[in-house]
Amino acid sequence: MIDWAYTLAGAFTGFVIGLTGVGGGALMTPILLLFFGIAPTTAVATDLWFAAITKIAGARIHHTNGNVDWQVVKRLWAGSLPMASLTVLLISMGAHIVKIEWLTKGIGIIVLITATGLLVAPKLIAFSKRKQIGQPERFETMQAVLTVLAGAIIGVCVALTSVGAGVLGSVMLLYLYPLRITPHRLVATEIVHAIPLAIIAGLGYLFAGMVDGAMLVSLLIGSIPAVIAGSKLASKIAGQWIRFALAVVLAAAGLKVLL
Repeated sequence: MIDWAYTLAGAFTGFVIGLTGVGGGALMTPILLLFFGIAPTTAVATDLWFAAITKIAGARIHHTNGNVDWQVVKRLWAGSLPMASLTVLLISMGAHIVKIEWLTKGIGIIVLITATGLLVAPKLIAFSKRKQIGQPERFETMQAVLTVLAGAIIGVCVALTSVGAGVLGSVMLLYLYPLRITPHRLVATEIVHAIPLAIIAGLGYLFAGMVDGAMLVSLLIGSIPAVIAGSKLASKIAGQWIRFALAVVLAAAGLKVLL
């Protein structure tokens, strides 16, 4: 049976993903925890597959528009995919790193950090531009290394909490590529980067039987048409207003999870 409450939550999150590249974990996981009372491990496991499948639908639109920066995606993958795979391997071997209390707090903290990053994004971009213009050769030399490192951090976060691919990645790329990544390219690049990352991170949870298939189907019924709509509207809405609204929602969700 389809649960239409899940479908509505999926539609809301899918639209935000298509519009901003953010929301697969940062919105859906807190929604599952707070509004539906889902166990943290089940929420993380199901959300990883929700994010992967939803973003496949959105990625097609963004790729068709030519907004994906494939060089940046490959650099992120170089760090994120190996670290996500290692984390999943440790989990499948029984490593005690996914305790419920720790996992819930970890999700809340990452969401709060991301909300703060989104709010200060304009200052972050301005600071990064000054660094790149003032020391272009040094900045460019470090770009590739720091992007791989950023990917590694994101890979661990996504494998443990399902949060990070869009939210943390967006903040990191705003700093690392202030002159190269436009808002629309940022959205597209983060969506494409997140797809194999979510699949790899989700495999361990899937084999462990933690994914709620019925809930996933209900979520996807809402998210797939919504992410397509959001992706088509992405180029028509001012990014700063979306970023501000999303930061407020994320801050409220993060505080609610922690408190």
